[in-house]
Amino acid sequence: MQKARIGIINVSDRASQGIYEDLPGKAIVETLDEYITSEWESEYAVLPDEQELLQQKMIEMADEKSCCLIITSGGTGPAKRDVTPEATEAVCDKMMPGFGELMRQESLKYVPTAILSRQTAGIRNKTLIVNLPGKPKSIRECLDAVFPAIPYCIDLLEGPYIECNDEVVKVFRPKQH
Repeated sequence: MQKARIGIINVSDRASQGIYEDLPGKAIVETLDEYITSEWESEYAVLPDEQELLQQKMIEMADEKSCCLIITSGGTGPAKRDVTPEATEAVCDKMMPGFGELMRQESLKYVPTAILSRQTAGIRNKTLIVNLPGKPKSIRECLDAVFPAIPYCIDLLEGPYIECNDEVVKVFRPKQH
C-alpha cells in the first residue's frame, strides 16, 4: 500500500524566526497521528508570512514531493501580512470553498471572531491543500470538522488510501456499488 505523504506548513513570521515555538505545526502532526492508522510521513516547513515563499513551498510539496495533502496553519486572518488564502488560490486548479465554510461554522461555536478567518481549501493536480487557523485549539476544532471528508477527497484525486481510527474520527466514504 502506498504511504501517504502529507505536507505541513506553519505560516508565522515569529515562529519562522524562532521567537515563538512552532506549536501549530506540532498540533497538526499530533492530530494526524491520532486520526491516521495507515502509514504516513510528513514534509514539514515553518515559513514567514510571505506569499511568494508559501506558493513555492506548496508547489514543491505538491509537484516534487508528491504530497497528497498539504495542511497550512496561520496567515488566514484580515491583517496585512495574512496571505495564506491568496497563496493557496494562486497555486490551485480548483477551489473547495466548503472546507472554509465548515471550519468557520465550527469555530463560530467558540468565538464570534471566527467570521474574520479566511480559511479555504483547493486542489493542485492530485494534492488537496487545506488552510487552518494558527491557534492549536482552533486547529483541532477545524480538523475534527473537515477531516471526515479528506480521505475520500484524496481517493477521488487518485491518491493513497488513508485508513483512520474510527474511535477518533469518523471518515466518510460512500458505499461501493
